[in-house]
Amino acid sequence: MSKLRRQMGANTASVVETKSLVEIKSKTGNLYESIAIIARRANQINISLREELHNKLEEFASHTDSLEEIHENKEQIEISRAYEKMPNPAILATQEFMEGKVYHRLNNENDLFR
Repeated sequence: MSKLRRQMGANTASVVETKSLVEIKSKTGNLYESIAIIARRANQINISLREELHNKLEEFASHTDSLEEIHENKEQIEISRAYEKMPNPAILATQEFMEGKVYHRLNNENDLFR
């Protein structure tokens, strides 16, 4: 199990809640900067999860599948359902950001808005 999936364990049920914009802004001093940081982290999480799912599904793929084999591959279906039940990457990124687990820095003032 990947580090990211373990991190998403039982705590994710309590993650989905309204966040205070004041709290989000307080982390960087700028609401838009905070949201941009969360968005970048969410994109990283999404790419990581997509690659992990693709690699797991490739283990079961054979290039000579018949139509019956495609419909009967229960392992692939179970893996896909497990990934569908995972929280949205934006929710995970927001949680990490609010807990101070996201490292961010600006090289100069214009970097944020490129």
